[in-house]
Amino acid sequence: MSKSLLNTVEVKKTKEPMNQTLRSNGAQRVTVSGAGGSSRVRLANWALPCALAAALLLAAGCASRSTTHAPVEDRGNGQSRQLPSATDSANLKQPPGFENAGKPGYYTVKPGDTMIRIGLENGQNWRDIVRWNNLENPNVIEVGQVLRVVPPASENTAVVTRPVSSGSVAAASAVPPAQAASGARPASAPASASAAPAAAPAVVSSGTPAAAGDEDVGWIWPAQGTLLMGFDEAKNKGVDIAGKAGDAVLASADGRVVYAGAGLRGYGNLVILKHNNTFLTAYAHNQTLLVKEDQTVKKGQKIAEMGNTDADRVKLHFEIRRQGKPVDPAKYLPAK
Repeated sequence: MSKSLLNTVEVKKTKEPMNQTLRSNGAQRVTVSGAGGSSRVRLANWALPCALAAALLLAAGCASRSTTHAPVEDRGNGQSRQLPSATDSANLKQPPGFENAGKPGYYTVKPGDTMIRIGLENGQNWRDIVRWNNLENPNVIEVGQVLRVVPPASENTAVVTRPVSSGSVAAASAVPPAQAASGARPASAPASASAAPAAAPAVVSSGTPAAAGDEDVGWIWPAQGTLLMGFDEAKNKGVDIAGKAGDAVLASADGRVVYAGAGLRGYGNLVILKHNNTFLTAYAHNQTLLVKEDQTVKKGQKIAEMGNTDADRVKLHFEIRRQGKPVDPAKYLPAK
């Protein structure tokens, strides 16, 4: 007896109850057995060897997989750019003076800062700050740069005043505000009211506490108009005084001009006086400036004419700063 199923299979018969073995060409074994004329066929399973072989191949492939990660790239702007590693970030150039960040007597430059603002916020002449930090170009400061804003210990506390010729100074024209610090780009230094370079700073101070006499200044009101807005530490760092264009703006106390110009955004034509190692005063939004930097002034001297530069109306914005911090002028000025 023979059958054809892909391969030729031979069937051997015996006289015993049916128990026949069918062999093919070695690919499989078929056993046919039966009793009482019945039979059943059991086929050898090829699936098991095949499954084992596939598993072995898969395991070998997984074992050979590389653990090296591909470099990360930023494709957000359409260009392939490899991102810096942690090591590269640690080696990035730090801004000048970063090692002094957070120390007393030092200031970290923020976006929007100018040398004038830094001086005003710290109660110092911006030219002194330039000198203390040995800045070759005062027009260039960087966000994150750390500047000394108190004098070195080697300097004494004397305040030297230098007389200047009397007479008014040519009126200062409105100058576009100085460019503020942004990122690593340079921030512009103050714009000066006078065309000629200002004289070297005459104030020499130190980090020692101010003398008790610094508090006894003898203030007067800088203008005669009515009060428009009082001091508010969050909204108004001084007082606003009403008036007409051209009204006199007076020095509130004896002092020296440390800034005259329009380089501080929001203040228009501005005069800043330094009275001693403790107090500064600021006179903003003027129409005309009548003093120049480094000039000595007396209490009650006319230093500007009222205007509305960088303001919504004619007014004088007046600030008193104690060691750079705005204080309420009403606590220092005499009652009207």
